[in-house]
Amino acid sequence: MGRKPCCSKEGLNRGAWTAMEDDILVSYINKHGEGKWGSLPRRAGLQRCGKSCRLRWLNYLRPGIKRGNISNDEEELIVRLHRLLGNRWSLIAGRLPGRTDNEIKNYWNTTLSKKVLLPPQGSNHSGFSNQLQLQAVASPPPPEDAAPQTRAARSGPRRCGAPR
Repeated sequence: MGRKPCCSKEGLNRGAWTAMEDDILVSYINKHGEGKWGSLPRRAGLQRCGKSCRLRWLNYLRPGIKRGNISNDEEELIVRLHRLLGNRWSLIAGRLPGRTDNEIKNYWNTTLSKKVLLPPQGSNHSGFSNQLQLQAVASPPPPEDAAPQTRAARSGPRRCGAPR
C-alpha cells in the first residue's frame, strides 16, 4: 500500500531544467498565478511533472529568493534556531527572508552540521562521540551562580499520592 503516483512519468522530461522551460513556467505563473500544480504542466505546455514544476518555482524561480553565499550573520541565526527548533527547516527559513527551507536544510547538512560538531581549536577531545559533542554544543552549561536543581525544587507534575 502506498500513495498513488502523482503522474505516469511516461514521456516526461527528467533531470536538469532548460532556460526555455524556466521561461515557460515563469510566464505561465505570472499570467495565471500559483496553484493547481497537478494540471499546470499540461496547461503550460511543459513535459514535466506537477511536483517538479512546484519545486522549481518555489526553490529557484520565485521572485525575491536570495541565491548565493550565506552570510556569517545568517549562519549564526541558523545555528541558534536549529538549537531551538531542531530540523524544522520551514520555520527556520521563515526567519531568513529570501531563503528557502530546502536551501537552509542543504546548507546545514553540507556545511554547518560539520562546523557545529567540531571541537574547539586546541582541545584534545578525540575520544568523544559526535553525539556527545553535539549535546555539549546544543545545551550550554548553567551559569556559575545558579543553584543546582534538587528533586524537591523541581516544579514538574506530581504523581498521585507522592509526598513533596
